[in-house]
Amino acid sequence: MASLSPEPRTYRTRMARKGLVSFRVAVKETDLLIMAVRDFSRQVRDAVVRERQQLEGYIEAHPDFLKALAPWPDDPFAPPVVREMITAGRKTGVGPMAAVAGALAERVGRALMSRSSEVIVENGGDIFLKVTRPAVVALFAGDSPLSHKVGLKIDPMLGPLGVCTSSGTVGHSLSFGRADAACVLAASTALADACATALGNRVPDAGAVNEALEWVAEVPDILGAVVIVGDKLGAWGQVELTPL
Repeated sequence: MASLSPEPRTYRTRMARKGLVSFRVAVKETDLLIMAVRDFSRQVRDAVVRERQQLEGYIEAHPDFLKALAPWPDDPFAPPVVREMITAGRKTGVGPMAAVAGALAERVGRALMSRSSEVIVENGGDIFLKVTRPAVVALFAGDSPLSHKVGLKIDPMLGPLGVCTSSGTVGHSLSFGRADAACVLAASTALADACATALGNRVPDAGAVNEALEWVAEVPDILGAVVIVGDKLGAWGQVELTPL
C-alpha cells in the first residue's frame, strides 16, 4: 500500500527503460510514474479520475472502508476497483486499502495496454508491468546494506504482473512489522500490494523471515516474494535475483 501522504520519490531518478517515454500524472494523493511508447498523460489522467471517483464514492457511502484493518465483506455491487481491493484483502487477511496503490496502478496500466506494447506504472513503489523484454526491478530497502544492491529480473512470460513492496522502516505506510522490504509478485497488482503488507506484518525481526515466507507460499495466486531485514534476505517462488 502506498502512503496517502506526499513524500519525495527520489528513487524515480533511477527508473528508465530503453524505447519508453517516462511521464508523471498526479491526481490528489495518486502520484504515478508511467513508462510507455509515448506520453499518454491525458488518457492516464482520465483513467485516474474515473477510478478515484468510483473509489471515493464508495468510501463516502461506506466510511469505515477507509480505515478497515480487517478484510471487508464481499460486495458484488461495488465498483470494479473496489471489488479488486476487497478480494485482495480477503485473500491475505488485511484491510482493502492495503491494495489501493496496486489496484489503481493496474487499472491505469491495463487502460494503456492497447496503445503501448510495453507499459510500466509505478505508484508509490508498487508497480504494474507489461513488458515484452526482460526487465529488472531494483529493491529499495531503506538503510539496509542490500538496498539498491539487488534486483528482481522479470521474465516477460510472467506478465502482465504486479511487483509491490511494503516496508516497516521506510515511508509512512502502515505496517506492523520491521522488514526493510517485503516484496511480492502476483498476476494481480492489487493482490501483490495487499500481500506485501500482510507479509511485512509478519516480520518483526530477521528471525521471522523464513516463517513469513512459509506463510506467503500458501497464499493462492502469489508468484514469488522477497524479504529484506538488515543484511538478511530471504526469497521464495518464481524470483530471479540479480546484483545491481
